[in-house]
Amino acid sequence: MPARVEPFMLVLMRDPMILGRYAAIPLSEIVVRASRSSGPGGQHANVTSSRIEAVFDVAASATLSDEQKRRVMARLGPRVVAVAQDARRQARNRELALERLQARLT
Repeated sequence: MPARVEPFMLVLMRDPMILGRYAAIPLSEIVVRASRSSGPGGQHANVTSSRIEAVFDVAASATLSDEQKRRVMARLGPRVVAVAQDARRQARNRELALERLQARLT
């Protein structure tokens, strides 16, 4: 089972993640997974897990109301995923993935 996001791992993302004027989700509802990045990058990319995938399970959210869940699922589906593998560092890719997830949800 993937590990949940721990607060010490997040440098710039606010907890809870603000989704607009009336909605916010706690970072504890977002699953963050790390894996090896694909593509060029030399030896570093082949041995580090710098690719980050942030997943929000809309249907399982305890924070969103039923109406909010319905609207998000109609637009994005029951699971919203954002991936980042742009940077060399895992921490930067985590920030990027969470920012992209926030952008998809707003």
